[in-house]
Amino acid sequence: MIGSQKIVTFCFSPTGTSRKNMMAVVSGMTPIEYKHIDFTYKTPEDGLMVSREDVAIFSVPVYGGKVAPIALQRMDKVKGNMTPAVLIVTYGNRNFEQALVQLEEFVSARGFLPIAGAALIGEHSYSNAQYPIAIGRPDTKDLDSARKFGEKVMNKIQTGEISCKHSIDIAKNMSALETPETALLAFRTFIQEYTRQQQENPMKVYPSATAEVCSHCGMCVDVCPTQAIIIGHEEVTDTSRCIRCCACVKGCPSGARTFVSPFARPLFENFQMRREPLYIF
Repeated sequence: MIGSQKIVTFCFSPTGTSRKNMMAVVSGMTPIEYKHIDFTYKTPEDGLMVSREDVAIFSVPVYGGKVAPIALQRMDKVKGNMTPAVLIVTYGNRNFEQALVQLEEFVSARGFLPIAGAALIGEHSYSNAQYPIAIGRPDTKDLDSARKFGEKVMNKIQTGEISCKHSIDIAKNMSALETPETALLAFRTFIQEYTRQQQENPMKVYPSATAEVCSHCGMCVDVCPTQAIIIGHEEVTDTSRCIRCCACVKGCPSGARTFVSPFARPLFENFQMRREPLYIF
């Protein structure tokens, strides 16, 4: 039997979807004790060591088919000791590509032994009223599925059915998602044109705020994971810090903050087909 003491969760979740998915998995693993460590707003000064008797859960968002770079940066000092690990990546209904493999390689290099993985869905950061992308997800069906996954993982741990071994090859096989060819072609065409335009006239778009609407409540300051917004100057975004996670947009109670990504329309038009959660043991 492995993982008999407690669950230690590691999470990076600016808009809350990765955290929500993770907590659904944890709910299926109760009544075991758990400790939650959130990397969304800071990096611990000291390294964190997790015992081999515990079970670690890593939950991160997917940005452009990869794990959000800042999530890996902040988790860099986490260390395991042949510690069983459950890996969760949350993506916005397009594709998680190599993110699960990337996360698996990352935790394996730090002393963890992946025993199960999940590719779950969350409302896309670029989703808005005009171009809704996986809006409202994870929904009740998603969360129930994640909870049942947690139950299965815990059952296999307690019965000794899961052995501590790497599963990188399995994760690679899981990374292929079928998408209609017309949608893929349309999105690739957009990417090619967008890349050409950026080469000719480099320009990045960032979340912005309407000063007349902003109430200076400070909510955007509180939810920004990189301190790109300063209290008293909430209408300004420090683009050198902004990672375009859109936590400020989704968290603004007055609707003063907006972000219209050039990717929102092609994502909306080509990836409306509902993706379902995927799991692997």
